[in-house]
Amino acid sequence: MTDLSPSRPAAPFHVPALSRGHAIAILAGAAVMLSLAMGMRQSLGLFMSPMGKDTGISAADFAFALAIQNIVWGVTQPPVGALVDGYGTRWVTIAGVGLYVAGLLLTAWAGGALALTMGSGVLIGVALSCTTSGVAAKIAARVVRPQRRSLAFGIVSGAGSIGTFLAAPLAQGTIQAAGWQMAVFAFVGLAGIMLPAAMMAASADKLGDGPRAAGDVDQTLADVLGEAGRHGGYVIMATAFFVCGLQLAFLTTHLPTFLAQCGVDPMVGAQALAVIGIFNVAGSWLFGWAGDRYSKPVLLGGIYLLRSAFIAAYFMLPVSQASTLLFAAAMGLLWLGVIPLVNGLVAQIFGIRHLGTLTGVAFFSHQIGSFLGAWGGGLIFDRLGSYDLAWQLAVLIGVIAGVAQMFMDTRPAARLAMQPAE
Repeated sequence: MTDLSPSRPAAPFHVPALSRGHAIAILAGAAVMLSLAMGMRQSLGLFMSPMGKDTGISAADFAFALAIQNIVWGVTQPPVGALVDGYGTRWVTIAGVGLYVAGLLLTAWAGGALALTMGSGVLIGVALSCTTSGVAAKIAARVVRPQRRSLAFGIVSGAGSIGTFLAAPLAQGTIQAAGWQMAVFAFVGLAGIMLPAAMMAASADKLGDGPRAAGDVDQTLADVLGEAGRHGGYVIMATAFFVCGLQLAFLTTHLPTFLAQCGVDPMVGAQALAVIGIFNVAGSWLFGWAGDRYSKPVLLGGIYLLRSAFIAAYFMLPVSQASTLLFAAAMGLLWLGVIPLVNGLVAQIFGIRHLGTLTGVAFFSHQIGSFLGAWGGGLIFDRLGSYDLAWQLAVLIGVIAGVAQMFMDTRPAARLAMQPAE
């Protein structure tokens, strides 16, 4: 049986005793919060066509709003991570839930591109920084033993993937039955469930970050960022994460429109997003488990290369419901598997004291890619009338990133040599 139990009072963490049941409850709260936040976010592409017909918002304007969401999410993740590292997760997650609800309400009443950009773009972008992987990783790192961190990151991310499996069919079904506005209000109800989940997850704050490494006391934010910037492996990992964001944001934003262009039933787009979500569960667990046993850089590089191969195959074959769902299953296995590996590498190289900050910086690179994937896909479609060039670019850069990622330096920062063994 996998050991996800926390350290006992005699262990190096020196935290209050925590039962296995309480540890599981904390991880479950983090997973539910992450699940709903990501599930709704990844389903927003379903609103592009119906909202455009009703309000006149173009594909490029809708894609720009989601691109702004991605870049705001990326820009705010490092400072939000620093707040979590310094002050805990409780008020950060509560604020995130409130911002998510506000963003959805503004989207429901949006009559033009500006309101949509402020709601689905800015407000939800900040909310995602406060409720998704960066915060969940910090919570999981505090609850489980160091030898099982990658697995814990994978379990939380995998359970969080169930949100897309639930949110996408809910959105598409409500759109068809009652219109896109009612579908957004249904998402508001889902966002309300995030609050008790966030409160439960935030009880991990009392556990602390474990033994303090020599030099940590005097480290400023500039010291932390400078140490990361001088580590070549971290720089390569963060750069490759850019490609991850570009590929995934392009798919979640534009796959429904691409399928409509190919004459495929719109429900297939929702089904594809749901399949991605459910296969994410297995993929996140698999790569989390593997990350505790095998080379994380090789696993990460393999994910990028396999994604590119599946994108190329899907692009070259005739599009149908069957091919789309098979593609979604393959991509789902590789979708969030990067999260436990990236978080595990950051913890391995730098420790967990500044985990929120450093994963946030890497995630900023991811979100620059997401911005270009969402917005660039819309621009290509509007100007060329097809997504052909976008698919080709997604394959090319994925191959480059995969090869580079496999050869990153994973040596721990020098100060960790003076840290007591966890």
